[in-house]
Amino acid sequence: MPDKPRRIDLTPEDIKALLERVKPVVSEQDYEAIKAMADTIESLSQVRDQKAASIKRLLNLLFGQKSEKKNKVFDEPKDNDSDDPKGGKKPPKKRKGHGRNGASAYTGAEKVFVSHENLKHGDPCPECPRGKVYRCKIPGTVVRIIGSSPLKATIYEMEKLRCNLCGEIFTATPPEDIGTQKYDQTAAVTIALLKYANGVPFYRLEQFQSMLGVPVPASTQWEITEALGLQAKWPYLEVLKQAAQGELFHIDDTTGKILSLIKEGETENGRKGIFTTGILSKMGDRKAVLYFTGRNHAGENLKDLLQNRLHGLSPPRLMCDALSRNTSEDLEVILANCLTHGRRNFVDVASSFPEECRFVIETLAKVYQNDQVAKDQSMTPEERLAFHRAQSKPLMDELYLWFNKHLNEKLVEPNSGLGKAITYMLNHWEPLTRFLEVPGVPLDNNVCERALKKAIIHRKNSLFYKTENGALIGDIFMSLIQTCSMVRENPFDYLLALHRNPSQVAENPENWLPWNFRQVILSPN
Repeated sequence: MPDKPRRIDLTPEDIKALLERVKPVVSEQDYEAIKAMADTIESLSQVRDQKAASIKRLLNLLFGQKSEKKNKVFDEPKDNDSDDPKGGKKPPKKRKGHGRNGASAYTGAEKVFVSHENLKHGDPCPECPRGKVYRCKIPGTVVRIIGSSPLKATIYEMEKLRCNLCGEIFTATPPEDIGTQKYDQTAAVTIALLKYANGVPFYRLEQFQSMLGVPVPASTQWEITEALGLQAKWPYLEVLKQAAQGELFHIDDTTGKILSLIKEGETENGRKGIFTTGILSKMGDRKAVLYFTGRNHAGENLKDLLQNRLHGLSPPRLMCDALSRNTSEDLEVILANCLTHGRRNFVDVASSFPEECRFVIETLAKVYQNDQVAKDQSMTPEERLAFHRAQSKPLMDELYLWFNKHLNEKLVEPNSGLGKAITYMLNHWEPLTRFLEVPGVPLDNNVCERALKKAIIHRKNSLFYKTENGALIGDIFMSLIQTCSMVRENPFDYLLALHRNPSQVAENPENWLPWNFRQVILSPN
């Protein structure tokens, strides 16, 4: 059996030098044959690298990508694995938020006060007869967790009495505090949060409720949720108006499905696609997240949103990836592109071009470290801009020269994975480096991609919306729920407040937004 051929990795420069050495010692015919073989090998190598990158992207789409951090890309140990000066290795830092929760974390738990079995406040101390015992401010606590269905049911059995002579029946009156509706307002909010915040489809909740003996049909769940969604539409529209006045927008798209639109087929202009757009608007210290599901792309949805923008305001900054559908000629914005998207192209081909990709990724890591310093020091947008110009601009200039050198001096094949990654960066260099020119421009669009996960989780579990009305209800709930998360407000409390005050919400929706509704609730009037 012949030995396995030994692999030799040759760069384009190595191949060129080899051909120059061979040319003087072989005939012209042999040289042309050798050159053709070298060109073939180089072409096959490029195809292999491109296919490897494509397969890697496909696997990431199918199974998810754990991390794009440098140590994961290049299989390096973490920084905290370095040796301890005293000997051995440093112990890993304990991550916050992992472990047991104290009693104070269970804000939704029912509290039961347990009195002492032998003593009460003011009794003599059993240990020293002269002292008295007094109640401590902090009681002892024991937490017990039981399983139950998300939607609980209580059956009130009203006693009936019947006269044995006249036959008149006397029925007990139901308690006044149980209300008149079968489904309490908290049930509607719970269903909405399970569906649009956690991706639990109606049919799946129906099955689970049936297992625990409290059946709630999927059709009933939709009727309850739709009614609550129509009440929430008024503050949702007010959020749209206020979000349009933002100074910074993050936008991105993901695929969506609406069965009624799929049945209609393509539109007059030949468009078949259905998308869910996520738009994050930054308004000073506040952030609002909006979702739009339908035929329109992100740029078109942003254009519609900005119709509500007041005249005279300066053009907003727009952060998105470099897809053409994220922008429009009619949009008056200061465009910035996501640096993470440019970096990701090098991550995909790092296994084929490790040294080159390492240089790019490590350089960008220093830029991100500078941005983290600006966040840690709470710099103003102007201070952050000056800091990046002083610390990050030399790094980006170095990358720019490195990119041009590799293409101009033909150190990399333009059609290779590395060549395409470099070309992408150079073609969008101006919007990619907008953070060095305009105050407050972020480095990437990661915050919008994280917000879009709400829609992606819903799509993966529920698969589709049946009608455009169903998509609108979903957009309303996900927008308000995610906006609550952005302003650090409890979405359950917020939706419950909307449900309990329908007339006030419809009359003055500007007072019932995620960031100010508690002021109305706590107001004495």
